[in-house]
Amino acid sequence: MAGFLGEGYLWIKALHIISVISWMAGLLYLPRIFVYHAQVPVGSERSEVFKVMERKLFRFIMTPAMAASWLFGILLVLDIEAYREGWFHGKFLFLFFLMGFHGASSKWMKAFQADKNTKSQKFYRLANEIPTFLMILIVIFVIVKPF
Repeated sequence: MAGFLGEGYLWIKALHIISVISWMAGLLYLPRIFVYHAQVPVGSERSEVFKVMERKLFRFIMTPAMAASWLFGILLVLDIEAYREGWFHGKFLFLFFLMGFHGASSKWMKAFQADKNTKSQKFYRLANEIPTFLMILIVIFVIVKPF
Protein backbone atom coordinates (compact mmCIF):
# COMPACT_ATOMS: atom_id res chain seq x y z
CA MET A 1 0.00 0.00 0.00
CA ALA A 2 1.32 3.42 -0.97
CA GLY A 3 -0.41 5.56 1.69
CA PHE A 4 0.83 6.41 5.17
CA LEU A 5 -1.06 3.45 6.66
CA GLY A 6 1.15 1.04 4.74
CA GLU A 7 0.50 -2.57 5.70
CA GLY A 8 -2.05 -1.39 8.27
CA TYR A 9 -4.42 -0.18 5.54
CA LEU A 10 -6.36 -3.44 5.30
CA TRP A 11 -6.66 -3.66 9.11
CA ILE A 12 -8.08 -0.14 9.27
CA LYS A 13 -10.42 -0.96 6.39
CA ALA A 14 -11.62 -4.11 8.19
CA LEU A 15 -12.19 -2.16 11.41
CA HIS A 16 -14.07 0.51 9.45
CA ILE A 17 -16.37 -2.09 7.89
CA ILE A 18 -16.97 -3.79 11.26
CA SER A 19 -17.82 -0.51 12.95
CA VAL A 20 -20.10 0.57 10.08
CA ILE A 21 -21.97 -2.75 10.27
CA SER A 22 -22.43 -2.25 14.02
CA TRP A 23 -23.62 1.33 13.56
CA MET A 24 -26.03 0.36 10.78
CA ALA A 25 -27.43 -2.48 12.89
CA GLY A 26 -28.33 0.07 15.54
CA LEU A 27 -29.72 2.57 13.03
CA LEU A 28 -31.94 -0.15 11.60
CA TYR A 29 -33.02 -1.64 14.94
CA LEU A 30 -33.70 1.46 17.06
CA PRO A 31 -36.62 2.74 14.94
CA ARG A 32 -38.11 -0.78 15.09
CA ILE A 33 -38.01 -0.59 18.88
CA PHE A 34 -39.72 2.82 18.59
CA VAL A 35 -42.50 1.17 16.55
CA TYR A 36 -43.23 -1.22 19.41
CA HIS A 37 -42.69 1.41 22.10
CA ALA A 38 -45.24 3.73 20.45
CA GLN A 39 -47.86 0.98 20.82
CA VAL A 40 -47.66 0.58 24.61
CA PRO A 41 -49.16 2.83 27.29
CA VAL A 42 -46.92 5.51 28.80
CA GLY A 43 -45.60 4.44 32.18
CA SER A 44 -46.34 0.76 31.62
CA GLU A 45 -43.81 -1.91 32.52
CA ARG A 46 -43.23 -2.64 28.83
CA SER A 47 -42.62 1.05 28.16
CA GLU A 48 -39.93 1.08 30.83
CA VAL A 49 -38.29 -2.01 29.30
CA PHE A 50 -38.25 -0.33 25.88
CA LYS A 51 -36.64 2.75 27.43
CA VAL A 52 -33.77 0.65 28.78
CA MET A 53 -33.35 -1.16 25.45
CA GLU A 54 -33.30 2.11 23.51
CA ARG A 55 -30.87 3.82 25.85
CA LYS A 56 -28.42 0.91 25.94
CA LEU A 57 -28.53 0.40 22.17
CA PHE A 58 -27.92 4.09 21.53
CA ARG A 59 -25.25 4.72 24.17
CA PHE A 60 -23.29 1.48 24.13
CA ILE A 61 -23.55 0.30 20.52
CA MET A 62 -24.68 2.99 18.10
CA THR A 63 -22.70 5.99 19.31
CA PRO A 64 -19.37 4.18 19.88
CA ALA A 65 -19.77 2.40 16.52
CA MET A 66 -20.46 5.72 14.82
CA ALA A 67 -17.35 7.26 16.41
CA ALA A 68 -15.23 4.27 15.36
CA SER A 69 -16.66 4.45 11.82
CA TRP A 70 -15.62 8.08 11.61
CA LEU A 71 -12.17 7.48 13.06
CA PHE A 72 -11.31 4.60 10.75
CA GLY A 73 -13.06 6.25 7.80
CA ILE A 74 -11.05 9.45 8.18
CA LEU A 75 -7.82 7.45 8.26
CA LEU A 76 -8.83 5.64 5.06
CA VAL A 77 -9.87 8.85 3.30
CA LEU A 78 -6.59 10.54 4.14
CA ASP A 79 -4.55 7.47 3.20
CA ILE A 80 -6.00 7.12 -0.29
CA GLU A 81 -6.80 10.83 -0.72
CA ALA A 82 -10.43 9.98 -1.48
CA TYR A 83 -11.42 13.58 -0.76
CA ARG A 84 -10.15 14.37 -4.27
CA GLU A 85 -12.71 12.03 -5.88
CA GLY A 86 -16.27 12.80 -6.97
CA TRP A 87 -17.68 9.55 -5.61
CA PHE A 88 -16.42 10.50 -2.14
CA HIS A 89 -18.27 13.82 -2.19
CA GLY A 90 -21.50 11.97 -2.96
CA LYS A 91 -20.82 9.40 -0.26
CA PHE A 92 -20.04 12.16 2.22
CA LEU A 93 -23.36 13.88 1.44
CA PHE A 94 -25.26 10.66 2.18
CA LEU A 95 -23.14 10.13 5.30
CA PHE A 96 -24.13 13.63 6.43
CA PHE A 97 -27.80 12.60 6.09
CA LEU A 98 -27.08 9.38 8.00
CA MET A 99 -25.57 11.46 10.80
CA GLY A 100 -28.74 13.55 10.76
CA PHE A 101 -30.78 10.39 11.17
CA HIS A 102 -28.59 9.37 14.10
CA GLY A 103 -29.29 12.77 15.66
CA ALA A 104 -33.03 12.48 14.98
CA SER A 105 -33.01 9.03 16.58
CA SER A 106 -31.44 10.57 19.67
CA LYS A 107 -34.18 13.20 19.78
CA TRP A 108 -36.92 10.59 19.40
CA MET A 109 -35.34 8.44 22.09
CA LYS A 110 -35.21 11.39 24.48
CA ALA A 111 -38.92 12.03 23.86
CA PHE A 112 -39.69 8.41 24.78
CA GLN A 113 -37.42 8.65 27.83
CA ALA A 114 -39.40 11.70 29.03
CA ASP A 115 -42.77 10.05 28.19
CA LYS A 116 -43.36 12.80 25.61
CA ASN A 117 -43.40 10.90 22.33
CA THR A 118 -45.96 12.38 19.92
CA LYS A 119 -45.19 10.28 16.86
CA SER A 120 -47.12 7.22 15.72
CA GLN A 121 -45.88 3.72 15.06
CA LYS A 122 -46.51 4.40 11.35
CA PHE A 123 -44.08 7.33 11.48
CA TYR A 124 -41.38 5.10 12.92
CA ARG A 125 -42.11 2.35 10.37
CA LEU A 126 -41.50 4.86 7.59
CA ALA A 127 -38.47 6.39 9.33
CA ASN A 128 -37.00 2.90 9.58
CA GLU A 129 -36.54 2.88 5.78
CA ILE A 130 -34.32 5.98 5.71
CA PRO A 131 -31.05 4.38 6.91
CA THR A 132 -31.56 1.46 4.52
CA PHE A 133 -31.95 3.82 1.57
CA LEU A 134 -28.89 5.85 2.59
CA MET A 135 -26.84 2.69 3.16
CA ILE A 136 -27.65 1.48 -0.37
CA LEU A 137 -26.57 4.80 -1.86
CA ILE A 138 -23.35 4.88 0.18
CA VAL A 139 -22.39 1.33 -0.83
CA ILE A 140 -23.07 2.09 -4.50
CA PHE A 141 -20.94 5.23 -4.37
CA VAL A 142 -18.06 3.45 -2.63
CA ILE A 143 -18.07 0.29 -4.77
CA VAL A 144 -19.27 1.49 -8.19
CA LYS A 145 -17.78 5.00 -7.95
CA PRO A 146 -20.29 6.46 -10.45
CA PHE A 147 -18.27 9.66 -10.81
